Amino acid sequence: MLILIVVISLILLILGYIFYGGFVARRVGIDPSRETPAHECCDEIDYVPARRPVLLGHHFASIAGAAPIIGPITAAVFGWVPVLLWIIIGGIFIGAVHDFTSLVASVRHKGQSIGKIIDEEIGKTGKVLFLIFSWTTLILVIAVFAVIVAKTFDAVPAAATASVLFLAIAIAFGFVKRSPKINFTLTTIIGVILLFIAVIVGLHFPLHLSQGTWLWILMVYIFFASVTPVWVLLQPRDYLNAFLLYATLILAFIGILLYNPSLEAAAFTSFKVPQLGTLFPILFVTVACGAISGFHSLVTSGTTAKQLDKETHAKTIGYGGMMIESFLAVIALVTAIYLTKGDYAEMLKAEGPVAVFSNGIGEFMTKLHIPKSSGVSFIALAVSAFALTSLDTATRLARYAFQEFFERPEKKNILASNRYIGTIITVIVAGLLAFSGKWVAIWPIFGSANQLLAALALLAVSVWLINKRKKAVFTLIPMLFMMAITLTALATLVYRNMVVQQHYALAIIGVILFIVALFLSIYAWVKIRSVKRTLNEL
Repeated sequence: MLILIVVISLILLILGYIFYGGFVARRVGIDPSRETPAHECCDEIDYVPARRPVLLGHHFASIAGAAPIIGPITAAVFGWVPVLLWIIIGGIFIGAVHDFTSLVASVRHKGQSIGKIIDEEIGKTGKVLFLIFSWTTLILVIAVFAVIVAKTFDAVPAAATASVLFLAIAIAFGFVKRSPKINFTLTTIIGVILLFIAVIVGLHFPLHLSQGTWLWILMVYIFFASVTPVWVLLQPRDYLNAFLLYATLILAFIGILLYNPSLEAAAFTSFKVPQLGTLFPILFVTVACGAISGFHSLVTSGTTAKQLDKETHAKTIGYGGMMIESFLAVIALVTAIYLTKGDYAEMLKAEGPVAVFSNGIGEFMTKLHIPKSSGVSFIALAVSAFALTSLDTATRLARYAFQEFFERPEKKNILASNRYIGTIITVIVAGLLAFSGKWVAIWPIFGSANQLLAALALLAVSVWLINKRKKAVFTLIPMLFMMAITLTALATLVYRNMVVQQHYALAIIGVILFIVALFLSIYAWVKIRSVKRTLNEL
């Protein structure tokens, strides 16, 4: 049964990429002859053309992280059927559409963020609200991922060694691949081999440092990583790291086929579970990145759009990247539902969803004659590598949002033009939040904030399409659905924190997010009505 679930899911995701991805590409008018911002605005720092597989690696590594693993495993408490349906349907018709269209919209706006698109298509007030919201959300992401990575390096020193070696290999790869005389395929093969050697070295020579020390190191690292030209570290590191996750997916898929695990979990448990809440909207917010994530729109319109070599690559990277992530979410779900109810609950509570995933894949890999301990360690290393990737990508994205906020067309502004100032302020604020531990109190609202980002990105893209006299039903319906999820989740969160738990800070943040969503929706609706009136008068 589980083999059938995995195989059918893979087939549906491939078909979704081919047919619905092609439909969306025609709707947005992909033009192979159009010059992309990577060439038009090339500055060898942020705007740098990248080969399709390199950019797919960066994009996938940046959007994946641990979220598509944590979400489905946590949501499995509702039963595997609703989770699986949301991953497949949501991924194909909402998440991939969100990623693909936000990438294309950004490319058509010179690689600027969704905030810039909102500025041009909806209005300046909308841009200001979105950029403030984006920057504060990214600050929270940076603080949380920094703590997660520091804890991982402290608990699994082998991951620290491997990650340090990854960086050295990536930098070398970045310089080597710049030479047109060196064969790219051969360089990739050597880079991937070195990558797996680094994993082995990490297992034998673990780097022992305290969590606090790692936090300091990570703060320094993300500063330099976010101001360094993308071809030096970001492109090659993410490209090579993507092979770790590709290997994880392939080994997991083959391992499941050979292991043939039985299905132990219930198809559906209850509409309401004490740990999380009601299926609607909590399941959709919990699965998050496995089906759709607002963070993806920040990546596509932040770093990915600035490196897209040709518009025809957008479908592979935007839509295809989401299909790969949805498949990862399916694999993650399988690692939970092959366990009995008692084993699942015990492991989830004691060790967390990443441990459920690592142990599950490690168990499946034993059929490939790989010792379970080695398999579990490899998967843990892969997950930590992606958490580190998401960390410094989020820092770069926060810097972009900071600079865009202070942009003034009438005069040059040092806060907008100097990448070091925005980065320093971002790192300091995120570092203070990470060291203080106060992010723990704010983190519960991240799920709703993340989905709100997705709804707002779809809103911006819809208005852009309508302004271009294009049909936008395929983005408007997902936007309305995501807005309904977000507003319901925020209302639930505000009630629980205001009335039940008396956690007034979270309740106030929830109210603010609710108001931001309503204001932007009103601005967008006014703009759409204005365009329709103009069309009717023609």
